[in-house]
Amino acid sequence: MDYLIRKIREDEIYLLDDFLYQAIFIPKWYTKEVPRNIIYENELMYNAIKDFGTKKDDYCLVADINGKIVGAVWVRVAKEYGYIDDKTPSFSISLYKEYRNKGIGTKIMSEMLKLLKDKGYKRASFGVSKENYAVKMYKNLGFEIIGDGADETEWLMVYEF
Repeated sequence: MDYLIRKIREDEIYLLDDFLYQAIFIPKWYTKEVPRNIIYENELMYNAIKDFGTKKDDYCLVADINGKIVGAVWVRVAKEYGYIDDKTPSFSISLYKEYRNKGIGTKIMSEMLKLLKDKGYKRASFGVSKENYAVKMYKNLGFEIIGDGADETEWLMVYEF
């Protein structure tokens, strides 16, 4: 599958709303539908996209297949899931379901890690559900679990440059 990893354009930032919703990990045992407005009602979640692109630490890369954005990874320094301090950007990542488990997530995360290293960051963080199958990928990329995240269902992971 051919795809391009590139910076998000300003006219595409609105897509982060959908990608944030897609990023919500729903365990197999959970049977209720998660309402889309949860991304606006949960402050920690909404802070991942609120006014994105207006802060100096806002960076987003997208996976583009023939002009269709199929995934996004974005970081920012904000009080959201994965927040550590005001110098450490927190990761968010999402791919549409049909594009998962094809190596795109690993590639886009790797590219963002390179970008952050080039920008001089010392570390990056990530809040992720303890049940999320992607924890293995994050560990393979070099993230380490340092403890519980925002609550007992989430890991706080850190990548040191």
